[in-house]
This record gives sequence, C-alpha cells and structure tokens, in this order.
Amino acid sequence: MNQLQGLTAVVTGGTTGIGLACAHALLAAGAESVLVNGRDAARAEAARKSLECQFPHARVLCAAGDMGHAEDAARVMSAAHEGLGRIDALVNSTGGTDVPKLLHETALEDIAGILDRTLLPQLTSCRAALPYLRTAGRGCVINIASDAAKLPTPGEAVIGASMAGIVMFTRTLAIEGRRSGIRANVVTPSMTTGTRHFDTVMADPFCAKMFAKAEKMAALGVVTKDELAQLVVFLASPAAAKITGQAISMNGGISAL
Repeated sequence: MNQLQGLTAVVTGGTTGIGLACAHALLAAGAESVLVNGRDAARAEAARKSLECQFPHARVLCAAGDMGHAEDAARVMSAAHEGLGRIDALVNSTGGTDVPKLLHETALEDIAGILDRTLLPQLTSCRAALPYLRTAGRGCVINIASDAAKLPTPGEAVIGASMAGIVMFTRTLAIEGRRSGIRANVVTPSMTTGTRHFDTVMADPFCAKMFAKAEKMAALGVVTKDELAQLVVFLASPAAAKITGQAISMNGGISAL
C-alpha cells in the first residue's frame, strides 16, 4: 500500500475514465499528493472532491485546461509545481476519444482535429513539465496511447499515426531525459472497459463488429481501466527504476507486440 509513499503526481485527462482510475490507483498505492487535470472545470472539481473523500490524508488538487494548448499546459504545470511542491510523476491520459473510421470515410477537415486531440496534448504536457522534472533531477513520465501504434487496424489509420507518434516521442524523451534522472514509458492498451469512450465505440456498428473479434482473441480477459491503472502504478514505483523508453502492451492476449 505504500509503494509510492511520498510521491507527487500530475494526471492529465485525470477527471474521468482511465485518467481518473490512474489518479485513484496512485493514491491507493501511497502517493502523497495528486493534481488532476481536465478541460471541464466542473468535472475537474468533482473528481478532486471524490478523490479527496476517498483519500482524506492525501493532498488532491485540480486544474482545468486543454493540454493541447501551450498556454494551458504551462499554467497547469506551474500550478502543479506550486501546489504540490514538486512533480515526481506525470501521467498523460489525454485524447483517445475519437471513434475509429475508415480513412476514405474520414473527412479531410477532420484529420487535423484527430491529431490535435490525441498526439499534441501529450507532447505539450511533457514539454511544460520538463523544466520541473529536470530541476528535481528525477521523475517519470507515463504516456497512455494504444496498440494502434503497433498493429495496423482498419479504421485507425489516423488514430494509429497519432499513437505511433506518442510512442516514438516517448522513446526519444527517455533518451534525452536519462542524464537528468527522468524516465519515460508509454502504455499501449487495446480494448479497455469501464470508460464512456469504450461504450461510445461499441455503440458504433463498424467498431462493434471489429472489436467483437478482438474480444474473442483476449483469452486472458479484456483489460479494465483499473487493471491498466495498476500498470501505471508499477511504472511510477521504485520497482521500475531501471525501466525507460518502453512501449508496454496490455491487451489480454489479443496480440503479442
């Protein structure tokens, strides 16, 4: 229960779904304080209150802002550093809300928006946090992408390009950050249940048919948001002190990547 004792963390996209599950898991594992970020101020405050009620001895803060906007990212990280005293771990769970669609059915004007929602926020968030991590001389970054980064999947041409970008960005960040004691890894789940996005995707006829096949291939079981959060806890813990630059799949056996 105390494997993360003393840890301070920022979780972007941390007001719902996988991000909120990660914030909960970090606190349950002994984190000292967590700041959750989301674009909606009311939802961010609701998440903060919920976490504070469950973990009354921890310090829980929130900061609203779109991490794809440089000004918001800088403000959120500044607020985190001021409110928490330091940033030990950054978990990026932004983006990932687009429903897969075949490329020829994707409007040209929609492509930039998909990239803006999935790839850009993680890059901007890391860049905004980097000065604080470098000053501390330690820390870890855990980005959340998907197996679309590794496995070509119908309907995920643009989404997969974004996810592959997150993976390569994270690996390069790991190489650049190692002399400053900064680790960077990326988690690439496939299907992840327990989120509104999963429900939205499965309500789409094309996606439901495609992912029904994937579900049958998950012989170890479809991954839940809480199970994924436990992997994030491990990567933030001292047990992962020598792990950096890795893209770790968690998919219940759908594929071996």
